[in-house]
Amino acid sequence: MQQDQSTQEIRCGQCRKKLGEGYYVCLAIKCQRCKTLNHLRASTPVPHACERPTIPRKDAYGDVKKSIHNS
Repeated sequence: MQQDQSTQEIRCGQCRKKLGEGYYVCLAIKCQRCKTLNHLRASTPVPHACERPTIPRKDAYGDVKKSIHNS
């Protein structure tokens, strides 16, 4: 697998054996060489959808609701 900007090497924390490469949010993998169980977690959060809607919301009558976030 060719390593690019979105992938990273996954190595054992004990013996540094390469266990794979790719991207992950949370991963538990056992090293076949030294039998260490490696727990890995992403250092940056996974991008989520916008917290605030980008389109106007309508109520049950079709009227546009005013957002408390708009000034």
